[in-house]
Amino acid sequence: MSFYTSLTGLKNAQTDLSVIAHNIANSETDGFKKSNASFSDIVSASILTDPALTVGIGARVSSIKQEFSLGPIEQTGSALDVAINGEGFFTVVSPTSGQTEYTRAGSFSVDGNGYIKNAQGARLQVFPVDSTGAITSTTLQSAQIPSTNASGSEFAGVTISSTGDVVATYADGSNTSIGVLALASFIAPTGLKQLGDASWKATGISGAASYGQPGSGLYGSLLAGSLERSNVDLAEELVSLITAQRDFQANAKAVDTATQISQTIINLRT
Repeated sequence: MSFYTSLTGLKNAQTDLSVIAHNIANSETDGFKKSNASFSDIVSASILTDPALTVGIGARVSSIKQEFSLGPIEQTGSALDVAINGEGFFTVVSPTSGQTEYTRAGSFSVDGNGYIKNAQGARLQVFPVDSTGAITSTTLQSAQIPSTNASGSEFAGVTISSTGDVVATYADGSNTSIGVLALASFIAPTGLKQLGDASWKATGISGAASYGQPGSGLYGSLLAGSLERSNVDLAEELVSLITAQRDFQANAKAVDTATQISQTIINLRT
């Protein structure tokens, strides 16, 4: 019995080490959110078992949850680098699969067709607006910048305000509103499914996304020319790494001790 009990401890320590290693590996990944492993004990008993004599049979992983605290903000100066100063996720859609994804990594660029996209090619989603910049619909659309304006002037640049207004500037000095950047929120963000590339997908646990304008309600404002860094604290992770290593060693020692006791009993019989 002690072998299997210690085995669960070894497996849990290995899982903890894997989670910590993943956090450390992504300490420089923009928009990354660290994870924490939680464990619970396993107790096996019947109706006839004396509660005062119940012995546990090990532990198991109860959850691996992400922590969505705000990471450090780094100034980059790029007009299409955007950080969310508070709650919310950027909404992007893959042009190939049509899958909607959510991310905190706000490094965007413009492709050859004028779409604002992230490093994976997923297109940034905005609320459509009229000529005055007022939102006309809550149905999201991909942010696309026309190469020329109505007078034929060429595209010169783009800015994103703290409230999410995406404005294109043209060579003649005129401005055209492209849309208002849409932020998503969830009832239970820890229930989001990790997709990699600091992106997530909605699940039944997280609930459906609710959309809003940056700087309104519970949605954070935007910081243009900035990026949110990983929220991994290396000092904290290194301490956790040492703790997980000690846990692994202690459980391995318990297995070794059980082996010695078994060997002693076998020697007594002989």
